[in-house]
Formats: sequence, C-alpha cells, structure tokens
Amino acid sequence: MPPFEKPLTFWLTGLSGSGKTTLATALAEALALMALPSQLVDGDTLRQQQSAGLGYSRDHRRANVLRATELCRSINDSGEIAIAALISPFRADRELARDLIGAGRFLEIHVATPLIVCEQRDPKGLYRKARRGEIKEFTGISHPYEVPLTPHLALDTSGIALAECVNQLTALLDLEFA
Repeated sequence: MPPFEKPLTFWLTGLSGSGKTTLATALAEALALMALPSQLVDGDTLRQQQSAGLGYSRDHRRANVLRATELCRSINDSGEIAIAALISPFRADRELARDLIGAGRFLEIHVATPLIVCEQRDPKGLYRKARRGEIKEFTGISHPYEVPLTPHLALDTSGIALAECVNQLTALLDLEFA
C-alpha cells in the first residue's frame, strides 16, 4: 500500500529558528493541492495550549514530545497526514515518538539549518536572551540538541529554497516504508 494511502507523520526536528514551522506550513499547503488532508502540530502552539504548564527540563521536554506524538497518532488514525514541527532535541524522545506512531508511518526530517543562521534569524530574540543567561536550558546554547543519526531527509533552509524543500518532502510520499 503506498504511504499516502496509509497516513504518515512528517516529524520536523531542528533548532529554534531553523525554519520548521515555515516548512511545515508550506508542506501542508502542497499536500492540500495534492488532495491529501493533513494537520499541523506546531511546537510553539502546543507549548501555549496543551503543554502550557511545562517547562524545559528533560522530563518536561519528553512530556511535550509525548503530547505531540499522541496528537500525530490520532491524526494518522483519522486518515490524515500529520506534520509535527518541534525542536524535540533528544534522540530517545524522537525514537519513542517513532515507536508510538509506528515506524512505518514516521518520517524523521532534520531541519539542519546551522546554529549561526538560526541565531541571525532569531525572530523572538530568544538566542540573545539565552546568550545573556536570561533563558536557562535553551536548546543549542545551554541545552543540547542531538542531531538525528539517520533521518529520512535533512534540509538546510538557509541553502535550499522553500519550494525545493517542499519538493523533497513530497517526494518521500513515493517511497515504501517498512
């Protein structure tokens, strides 16, 4: 059965400012043009809603990833493609998400934009605050980000146009996954 007949989860992981949400939104638009229903699970929105009471400790980050995972699995179970865009800095948490969603419908996408570019973008001023010590446990500065070892795709949004990134993502729909 082709993957688009078996709803998938695109799990976009990367640093703050890497372009995850921009890419996820563009992917959702492209899927809509292909008549493939999808829903976006955005890390920032999740933090403001279902995860509003969580901080940024390792346990709280895991809880946030689990909440995103449950949403994605529910979206897939309803017959739609889920597009998760969240930092999810730890490999073990992403592996747990893969296990819970199902390896056959989980596509790990590393939005591999370099830290220096993410800091230059810094739309919310978070990197500046983290560098001044005003934000503790900030991923990429005072908290680790574990790069995916074998993502289905790695995209550096500073060197690849948005349309090309989306083309590479939608090309994954033609592949068979175990």
